[in-house]
Amino acid sequence: MKKRTGAMVILAIVSVVAGVVAIFDAIRYLDIIGTPLDFFVASWFGAALSGLVALIWFATAVQIWNGDPRGWLFMVSIAAIFLIMDIFSLLAGTPWELLSTSIIITVLALILGLLPSTKREFGQAAE
Repeated sequence: MKKRTGAMVILAIVSVVAGVVAIFDAIRYLDIIGTPLDFFVASWFGAALSGLVALIWFATAVQIWNGDPRGWLFMVSIAAIFLIMDIFSLLAGTPWELLSTSIIITVLALILGLLPSTKREFGQAAE
């Protein structure tokens, strides 16, 4: 097992927080608690996608915690996908205030993941 660095610990924590936010978003898409979110196709589709993304965030957190370079790749990929989902929700009419937490956490994950020092820790070539 690779020695855990500060970046790995922070990214794992951010991934878990993002997974929790995705679960909360799924619940709001289903209009169970809080103000409901809107999605283009149907709210249940947004909930299903958010639930899937939450599972991926949690699996990614485990990979990052273990120092697996694939965890870094999944984290960057899922952050980009979740950001796109949030943009679709904004375009569908969901107010910024309802998605701001999700967007901020996702952007934070992307920024931390794309730092040259973080990329080096996961064996990615710094460009």
